[in-house]
Amino acid sequence: MRRIVLVHGYNKTSKDMKTLKTNLEKMGHFVHLVDLPLTFRSIDDCVELFSKQMEGILSENMDDNDRVSLVGHSSGGLVIQLYLRNNMCLTGIARCVLIATPNKGTRLADIAVNLFKPAGKVFKTLNDLTTANAKKSVFDQFHEIEIGAIAGNNCNLLLGRLLENENDGRVEVNSVRIEGLQDFIVLPYGHKEIHYQYETAKLVSDFVRKGFFVKN
Repeated sequence: MRRIVLVHGYNKTSKDMKTLKTNLEKMGHFVHLVDLPLTFRSIDDCVELFSKQMEGILSENMDDNDRVSLVGHSSGGLVIQLYLRNNMCLTGIARCVLIATPNKGTRLADIAVNLFKPAGKVFKTLNDLTTANAKKSVFDQFHEIEIGAIAGNNCNLLLGRLLENENDGRVEVNSVRIEGLQDFIVLPYGHKEIHYQYETAKLVSDFVRKGFFVKN
């Protein structure tokens, strides 16, 4: 049985990942959910908390061949990558999937922080999602861990109209895609719905099992 840890995104809780959890369980995976303060705390703070939770997960009845895959939606993907960067030993981690993760930041965070500077100090996670700061969390040792990314391109959210390039209403496709990914795919969904889709869960399951997305 393949084990997966799901990490929610900005201003959300583990409840936002329950549909994905259910879909993955139907595909034969054992799924863990975590809760992180991804609103008022920095990505660094959340990674510290995530690391403690991962210690418990990795110690749960695991044999030498049992490894865990990590899947994050939106800023949850940045938490995963910074966690990987901060840990020298990654023997317990199998593969990772980033869903609608702003690896190069999102211009919407830039706009919010520039227009209302106190927002970056109060909503510390938001400050870490700016185009200047998000890249600090991106993992670049792709020879150690296989990482796949899924982006959405249905701009069905009002704020998405403020973005110049193809986007999911929150994050531009070219921000999700970074060099070194094992595989990358774009789906016709918006930022708030992409991880609720069975199609997305199937792609996650395929990547966890095989290291690539099975495209229809």
